[in-house]
Amino acid sequence: MLAQFVNWLVETVFQLGYPGIVVLMAIESSVFPLPSEVVIPPAGVLAAQGRMDPVAVVVAGALGSILGALANYGLAGWLGRPLLHRYSRYFLIRESSLERAEAFFRHHGEISTFVGRLIPVIRHLISLPAGIARMQLGRFALYTGLGAGIWCGILAWIGWYLGRQAQILGNEDFQRYSSRAALALLPALAILIAIYAYVRRRRESHEQV
Repeated sequence: MLAQFVNWLVETVFQLGYPGIVVLMAIESSVFPLPSEVVIPPAGVLAAQGRMDPVAVVVAGALGSILGALANYGLAGWLGRPLLHRYSRYFLIRESSLERAEAFFRHHGEISTFVGRLIPVIRHLISLPAGIARMQLGRFALYTGLGAGIWCGILAWIGWYLGRQAQILGNEDFQRYSSRAALALLPALAILIAIYAYVRRRRESHEQV
């Protein structure tokens, strides 16, 4: 049954083609519960079978992620900030706290967006604070694309690896390998954030001299 479900996923992605990957990943990048693990790994399986180009799969996945993130960004910028500032007192949130949060994202939006795209759950929500803080749109799209491209590349490789095996046991294989990849990324992301913080402090100290 599980193997049949995986075969259905693979054939569905094949029928939809690259535009289908763009649309599905745009949905995944929004707040709708469509995990990327059911979109990109099946495309990686098709790449292992020679039925799709792996580079095009990653590009389509990243493009879809950018489009979905831009939709969330625009929605948050349009509705999020006015609502938060109007009703913050009902949630015991000070106006000054909101302003500090927005200022933080304006100054550190690039690293926050890039890292957020590589962390489960957060990748679906990182566009919202970016939109509320009115992060520069070009930078937001760039760092969203970089993070999403890396994640899509990892998922495509997982699908390619499983597609090269004699048998795919089921959709849980995609989930298991994806979870392992996400956990393996955490130390690297922690090092990246530490380097960013160090470079930022050094730059600010030089500017104050």
